[in-house]
Amino acid sequence: MNWKTATLVSTLYDHAVQNRALSRLGARVLWNYDITHLRAAIASQDPTALTLDIPCGGGLAVDDNPHHIAADISRHMLTRARRRTNTLIQADIYALPFGSSTFDLCLTYNGLHCLDDPAAALRELTRVLRPGGTLTGTTLVRGTNRDPLITLMRRLDIFGNPGTTADLRTWLTDAGLTAIDLTPTGAVTGFTARK
Repeated sequence: MNWKTATLVSTLYDHAVQNRALSRLGARVLWNYDITHLRAAIASQDPTALTLDIPCGGGLAVDDNPHHIAADISRHMLTRARRRTNTLIQADIYALPFGSSTFDLCLTYNGLHCLDDPAAALRELTRVLRPGGTLTGTTLVRGTNRDPLITLMRRLDIFGNPGTTADLRTWLTDAGLTAIDLTPTGAVTGFTARK
């Protein structure tokens, strides 16, 4: 799917994610995931850290904090995120318009599985992290009992090339990250790593 131009799917997705009851039900039924884990991770962010949030989608993890840069390839999603912040940038996760070692924290919640090359995206996020900086996020993974649904999403061109939890560890390690912590829950794996 071209998330840059797909407005109907992105609007429906954003509406479901922003609605607490609907997102809780959808995450549990579709992915066997308790979305309160994601909401807790978002709430625990350091508001003083210079943060890049990509893809930010409709702005679930965004707050109106000048230290929080929300970025997405989709102009439509940025328009939806604008209701939460004005610090928005249209950017491609494979070629970020920032210098190396810029951010204290990079967030990528529920986006890697939509990409054709998640490993390349993680390398680019690592590039813009300062030494000692943290990369954190969540992604859907293969290797769970939700593989048929992931295959369907790929056929519908909604998902890119999601890996397994083991693939995610390899991608993070190959990007030069350490102190990798993976938390699989249902078909979702949360991750944190340091540069």
